Amino acid sequence: MVFPPRLTASATRLRDTAERRGLEVVQLRGFEVPEGLRAEHVHAGPSFADVVAPRLGIALLEAPADWLAALPRELTRREVVLLPIGEAYGLRRPAFIKSPNDKGIRAMVYSDGSRLPGPDAVDPATPVLVSDIVDITVEYRLYLLDGVVHAASRYAENGRLHVGPAGADAYAFGAELAAAAGHTLPSAIVVDVGRIGGQWAVIEANAAWASGAYTADPEAVLDVVLRAAGPEVALTERDRAFVRRAAAGRAAQEVNDAR
Repeated sequence: MVFPPRLTASATRLRDTAERRGLEVVQLRGFEVPEGLRAEHVHAGPSFADVVAPRLGIALLEAPADWLAALPRELTRREVVLLPIGEAYGLRRPAFIKSPNDKGIRAMVYSDGSRLPGPDAVDPATPVLVSDIVDITVEYRLYLLDGVVHAASRYAENGRLHVGPAGADAYAFGAELAAAAGHTLPSAIVVDVGRIGGQWAVIEANAAWASGAYTADPEAVLDVVLRAAGPEVALTERDRAFVRRAAAGRAAQEVNDAR
């Protein structure tokens, strides 16, 4: 299992858990993959994974870019649309805007579309999620495996980091979500949920191979990560539609930036 040069506390726990389970762990010094290295799994941010995973034959699973926007309002409790950033420039109202599956566009409230990174920095075709601004009172991270909440953790209250165990109600909403929309997600994924106006809502989906686990059981988290970033040759037909396709140019740029 491959890890990047720098590890968060969560990634360190996952690395240690993998070693205890008997996996051979390699922490690379940079984006370069050593000649002859063989690995079946990776846990890292998108920039590192986009470069390393293809060279090792590892398939990265993620939700479709439009997944959140395609959910019914009963699950999101707000309007969410997917737009090319070129169209989002025309927004003349405050909105919460972010990249669908990475951190290319900083996730934050923008006073209007003119505050987004301009066409000199971003391809106008780059998709962004544009959402109504809402108050989320409590937030949970759910690790889903084969349509079941396999691990979970609370991570925020009233917009501030506040980690702790997830209660039965968070698991129950996760089960409800999986029953309603699990077929639109890969077999291993992270979904963040929370409460908006006292009602349960989906916040976003995240790749399990790039997500922090907070207080979730690292053994259960590892189960999900191993499926979410595993050998391409072992992919099921169901999961093939959810393999991340990194732009070659972006990956090459990340290598150059790392040098």
